[in-house]
Amino acid sequence: MVFIPPDGGSKPFRLRRSVLFLPASNARAIEKAKTLSADCVIFDLEDSVAEEARKTAHANLLELVKGADFGGRERIIRTPATGCPGFDAAFDVAIQCAPDAILLPKVETLKPLQTATAMLEKQGSKAALWIMIETPMALMNLNKIAGSGPPLSALVVGPNDLAKATGVKMEGGRPVMLPWLMQVVAAARAHGLHVLDGVYNAFRDLDGLAAECAQGAAMGFDGKTLIHPAQIETANSAFSPSQEELARAEAIVSAFAKPENTHKGAIQIDGAMVERLHLEQAERLLAAAKTTRRTP
Repeated sequence: MVFIPPDGGSKPFRLRRSVLFLPASNARAIEKAKTLSADCVIFDLEDSVAEEARKTAHANLLELVKGADFGGRERIIRTPATGCPGFDAAFDVAIQCAPDAILLPKVETLKPLQTATAMLEKQGSKAALWIMIETPMALMNLNKIAGSGPPLSALVVGPNDLAKATGVKMEGGRPVMLPWLMQVVAAARAHGLHVLDGVYNAFRDLDGLAAECAQGAAMGFDGKTLIHPAQIETANSAFSPSQEELARAEAIVSAFAKPENTHKGAIQIDGAMVERLHLEQAERLLAAAKTTRRTP
């Protein structure tokens, strides 16, 4: 069952099944993003942009992202880590572009969040903050970080950096990393945040990607970060409600809507007991399904 969390506020629920990283230095990729079926696009100013290409990347964002229509896709800009050379300039460019969120890499303590929040407030920006969880120290401080409150709205797993920092092997099925991944999911759910699974490096291996997406959906992730457009449809499929899930949700809503059931806390459907908590989840699932956008 795809997990659809309560929205936790007045904003409508947003699907974040497919979250595509694009280097901000690649103008052609930025323009193409407007035609892709990804739910979110992360314009990267960190790992995928060489030092000599940073000025070009900044100019691309100001020219191609600021004020541009991306067809309802969420626009996120990843800056270098706070304290790193180029962070202040990148963060200023990000704020000028008025994105939906700014993604901070390698967050290990509350300090980067406090720094970024103060900068947002100073500029009057309403952008949310997303953060990468990709170091052992981040895992150790996870509950404190996740509980920092707004503008933090999402946790993003960085498996490559996490593997590098710990020495674990990135094997199929990610067996040694599962405890850490579930720790991130639990922290996100405890504090009402969205949570995104990390990238799958072998972008031509769609079967392997499908297996990892199915695993991530079963673990409770909202979606998956991606490194290639060819991965989008696989992620969208894995993190979308199936026809069976939708049919079950409709049956639950219809059953509780019957006059004899409107005041009951639990009812029987097809030989199984169904409680009102299942009704709430069914209603959210159906509402989220209506927001699904298909882009040619």
